[in-house]
Amino acid sequence: MYKILKFTDLHSGEEDKQKVLENVKSNISFRGSNLWILACAIVVASIGLNVNSTAVIIGAMLISPLMGPIIGAGFGLGMYDSELVKKSLKNLIIATIVSLVVSTTYFYLSPFKETQSELLARTSPNIYDVLIAFFGGLVGVIAITRVEKGNPIPGVAIATALMPPLCTAGYGLAIGNLKFFLGALFLYIINCVFICISTFLIVKYLKYPAVQQVNAKRQKQIKYGITALTLIMMIPSIFFAYILVQEKETNQKINLFIENEFTNKGYTILYKKINLKTNPKKIDLAFLRKKFNAEEIKSLNKTLIYYQIKNTKLNISQDTTDIKKYILDQINSGKTNLDAKDITISQLKNAIASNKYNNKALLEEIKIIFPEIENISLSNHSFNKNKDSASVRPVLIYDSKTNLTDESKRKLKLWLQKRLSKEKIEIYKQENN
Repeated sequence: MYKILKFTDLHSGEEDKQKVLENVKSNISFRGSNLWILACAIVVASIGLNVNSTAVIIGAMLISPLMGPIIGAGFGLGMYDSELVKKSLKNLIIATIVSLVVSTTYFYLSPFKETQSELLARTSPNIYDVLIAFFGGLVGVIAITRVEKGNPIPGVAIATALMPPLCTAGYGLAIGNLKFFLGALFLYIINCVFICISTFLIVKYLKYPAVQQVNAKRQKQIKYGITALTLIMMIPSIFFAYILVQEKETNQKINLFIENEFTNKGYTILYKKINLKTNPKKIDLAFLRKKFNAEEIKSLNKTLIYYQIKNTKLNISQDTTDIKKYILDQINSGKTNLDAKDITISQLKNAIASNKYNNKALLEEIKIIFPEIENISLSNHSFNKNKDSASVRPVLIYDSKTNLTDESKRKLKLWLQKRLSKEKIEIYKQENN
């Protein structure tokens, strides 16, 4: 047990406490170069969010100096240094205001106002963001207190992601979307609070000396305050995480429904839009060629219950004008992946699907009705190729010890027509030599 404790002891390789404190205090202030670096990093992050570039956003996070005052506040709390806490919070507020002003100005002036996926990802914080901030903060503080700093600091800057939420909050202000602003700001506050808490815990564990004598009552007040703040941050985050899990489960069920009922049947989906925010939820689909009548759409809506998709309405757009308008909008916005090649491939896939039959599965079904049939071969054949009445129809060749009666053939033909949704089917018996 002693060896295990020694193996995990954080005091091993610890930097001199005074040097660590000097380093922490030097990174708190936002004056001169630090302020310029912050403003430039905010612009870079805003551009990355605006053009949906993950690489640019990561670059901005690496050069961001925002971690300094948060770590300083954690050290101040852990050492009961009220002056250090005040200075850290003051500089954090300055940095936050500057960041919001810069990002709001950028997004207000930017001609591109579309909400990208990188922006949306920062508007609904959840419990996973809490865990990332807490454990990322632990890694950062542990690295700061080491003689050998190693490589964790850049990783912590990326993982805890302080800048993107601030920029997203600025985007929310620029477009007048209060929901985006509050959601992103809440994520930013979560990151700040839990990095600060993890810093506080490490400072207490490493026994950094208290700057001033604090009585037991004051210590309890600080602990209660931190506990209350933790709960205030965690409870909404857990709720948002629950909503996120529910949405992911619903999306999975909807995608399974679409795959089974449409994709696997060879229907090419032109566009798909799932809206889980409305009541009832909506699934909007449009198809390249397939047309559904009112009864089929009603039946498909009932099928949603089978997939445990509740309070959801399926809408299938079949208005040619709307579909053409959608394609043109997508082409004009440069987002469409649908071109002549895709349409040709889709048509070929549909042709293959319509000419392919599962002989094994059909044989098992046919044997139930006609046990005398031992084997079948079903495929499409062309008739009257060189005439105006040329057509393609399925031909079933069956193998049995005895010929089917005319009545049995008629029943088999009717069953196949219904089963395969075909108007004409030819049936022949295999001639055994």
